[in-house]
Amino acid sequence: MRLTMKWLLWFIGIGIYVMFLGGVFYYNLFKWTFDEKLKADVIDTVKVYAPTMRGGLLKNPKVISFEEYDIMQSLAKDERISSILYLSRQGLVRWHKEARFIGKPFDEFQKDVPPPTDAISQAYLSKLPKVRQVSKQPFYEIAIPFSVRGEIIGIMDMLVSKAGADMLIGSAMRKYVFGAIGVLFLLGLPLYFFFHHYVISPMETLRDSIETISLKNFDLRFPPKKDELGDLASAITRLLGKMKAEIEGIANRDKKYKDAEQKWWRSLLSTIVPGNEYVIVVDENNSILYANFELSGGMDAKNIHLLDVVDSQQQNLLRLVGQAFETPDQSVEGETVFRGQNLNLRILHVGETSEMNRTLIMFYPKPGINM
Repeated sequence: MRLTMKWLLWFIGIGIYVMFLGGVFYYNLFKWTFDEKLKADVIDTVKVYAPTMRGGLLKNPKVISFEEYDIMQSLAKDERISSILYLSRQGLVRWHKEARFIGKPFDEFQKDVPPPTDAISQAYLSKLPKVRQVSKQPFYEIAIPFSVRGEIIGIMDMLVSKAGADMLIGSAMRKYVFGAIGVLFLLGLPLYFFFHHYVISPMETLRDSIETISLKNFDLRFPPKKDELGDLASAITRLLGKMKAEIEGIANRDKKYKDAEQKWWRSLLSTIVPGNEYVIVVDENNSILYANFELSGGMDAKNIHLLDVVDSQQQNLLRLVGQAFETPDQSVEGETVFRGQNLNLRILHVGETSEMNRTLIMFYPKPGINM
């Protein structure tokens, strides 16, 4: 997988992770904000009508006044409020959307319509508005007491739906998601161009520069940079310099070794081989290392192939050379025509590996023939 794709996947993965964490945070923030706003709005709405409610309760504790009735009708039309229970000081139902409950004691009302929470009792005891979440339902029960000089004279209990708040939360979360995606895109675009310009493009240039390197050219053509890529290019340049020095050292050692080996063969064979015999020594590539006679055309016995000296038509000689290769360390003898003479031939191939072996080819006159 290419580096740009890895970066893109990592960026998207991290972006989604951050969006998820942010979404959890903002969801809870929105939920708390809108829920609290819903509770506060309902309580504040009732507080606006509180003086009228108190006046009606004090004037006639048993029967609701026209002003109170209008307030109940107004609150009942509020889409947020699902039901209203209005209790008097004596615990009688002062108003309910079902007329059959009006005037009944709260104890009897509870038998037919059990309260979803303990909000009424808590509001009565604390003399303060109480809000309770209805278990497993999208409703709040809000109980608001009306008191005069510390004495409870009535309680209004409402079942408030959270559907509106949930819609607002859903709308806010959708806006958050679209906004987060937009921020991720706007942030990722300049980061990608920065990454591509300062990392990917220089790396591609460095790759192309490395591909142009060969054993004949160890120069790394890469513009100098004062960053990590520049340090990497400098390290590669130093490595190439060491490789060049090593290769040149190996080549020089091979050349010196070959020169020394040629001198060794010359000294050895000039001592033990009579002057009327011809000797050729070839290396593993069948290149001539030493010949005790002057080669035709004034060729030097360096970097000359055996076939440049031996006619390819001399199949008997080539066959014997091949036979010597198949039986190393054992001399192979035969006859051949060399330099216009019928000569005996002895060939010895020595060496344990294909990278380091030598073949000694000796031409000597037949008995009784003077060269």
